[in-house]
Amino acid sequence: MSRLAILLGSGNAAFAIALSAYSAHALRPTWPEYRYSIFQIAVDYHLYHALGLVVVGILIAQHTDRGLLRAAAAVMLAGMILFCGSLYFLSLTELAWSGRITPFGGVAFIVSWALVMIAYLRKN
Repeated sequence: MSRLAILLGSGNAAFAIALSAYSAHALRPTWPEYRYSIFQIAVDYHLYHALGLVVVGILIAQHTDRGLLRAAAAVMLAGMILFCGSLYFLSLTELAWSGRITPFGGVAFIVSWALVMIAYLRKN
């Protein structure tokens, strides 16, 4: 799971950086500001949590009680899909219903970081 988390995290970080460059050079000149800002929020959180997934992968490799950290990695990945994916979809399609999915991803992000914290509180 450590290797998978690091691979998924680094791959998602590269993808988020590519999306950021694409949005700055191709989308910003042609899109309304509100659509561009939604896309940028998705890119920002995508990159933050991709790097977070790499960190969690490293922690999994160093920690003996890996259960909570593995759960944190899975929930963080789910958060990226739900939060960032719904915002990407919303900015591309302007279908308002997709924004209703976003809070579930936000909750997943919060839960994933709480799981990391709990894993380290239980460490000693």
